[in-house]
Amino acid sequence: MKSKKYNICMGLVFAMALIPGLSNAKEKIHALYIPLADHYAGIVAHHKYKDKMVEADYSVEMMKSWPELKGKFMSGQADIAFIIAPMAMNMFNENKNFRWVGLAHRNGNALAVNDVFLKRMNLPAEKKKRLPDGMFAQAITQLKAESSTVTVAAVPSLEATHTVALYKYLKDNNMTLSLGQKPGDVIAKAVPPPKSPLYIQEQGKAGKAASFEQSLPWAEIVESGGYGKVAWYSKDVLKWEHGHVECLIIATDAAIKNKSAALKEVIQYVHQAGVDIQVAVTNRGTELDEIAKIINTKYIKAHSEESIKASLDGEVNAINYVNLNNDEAGLKMIMDLAVESGVMKSPISINDFSDNTFSSTVTEKK
Repeated sequence: MKSKKYNICMGLVFAMALIPGLSNAKEKIHALYIPLADHYAGIVAHHKYKDKMVEADYSVEMMKSWPELKGKFMSGQADIAFIIAPMAMNMFNENKNFRWVGLAHRNGNALAVNDVFLKRMNLPAEKKKRLPDGMFAQAITQLKAESSTVTVAAVPSLEATHTVALYKYLKDNNMTLSLGQKPGDVIAKAVPPPKSPLYIQEQGKAGKAASFEQSLPWAEIVESGGYGKVAWYSKDVLKWEHGHVECLIIATDAAIKNKSAALKEVIQYVHQAGVDIQVAVTNRGTELDEIAKIINTKYIKAHSEESIKASLDGEVNAINYVNLNNDEAGLKMIMDLAVESGVMKSPISINDFSDNTFSSTVTEKK
């Protein structure tokens, strides 16, 4: 005979199931990000909208490097990740257990050079006038003639869109990029984004020319720190309507299948956070100050409020968070250059990779 205590417990379970909300627990959507301006929309969405979500229990976790993020995502320890496009496509070539479900941002990286380079470059004072002309290429040629050494440029990963942008710049100036397998006019060196400012600062102290192609705000941190400057922005190298594709939002097939409503809600709010950032950038007032403060104090202490606001400068427009639905043609442009440069060994089927189920009209900009 079942005990009276058991019957009471079962009665409580059934009663709780009838209470609105308790029978529909939120689905956990865990996201991985890197400390970059690229991922601010995902961060702001967590801060502003996590408690407003009905379907999703949205959490974010910062990774220190791209290999760390890749490893954690592929081992099934997250539902979504904000990730550089060529790396995601290489991963898809290896294991097709996830899909592309949105963009994290557009544009967003820059070339920074240290003081040794600056002695050979006459950059305009206004950042918006710093374009990918032949100045950096000429400085590389001068340095090689003077010291017979090949310039090394730091990138966040050899599988990064940043590496593709550097390759494209060099190609446009009749120069080559080495990924370590063959000689080139510039050698790409993988340096985690948070370590990149220190890298070119230390090289400068040793009297060595150094540069990096990294996401914002790391290039801005170099300039505000007084040991280098932004030379140009990727938006002017990889030209594309609305801004070039860079970081993708990818989701596991399991999350797409089993947590569809929660995943859709998270992506909608990431899109809304992107709009919020763009409005703050346009208004250039207390809203932008507040976003900078939130990111600095709550999520990425290494990003100073000054560097965050410099990265989001509407005059320069180096990064934007609009038109965040999948852009297959824009991704193909990146993929073709990635394959051509050796960043990707082979192309993927973008149609198979892209899942437009989670598109919204939130960030469409006419």
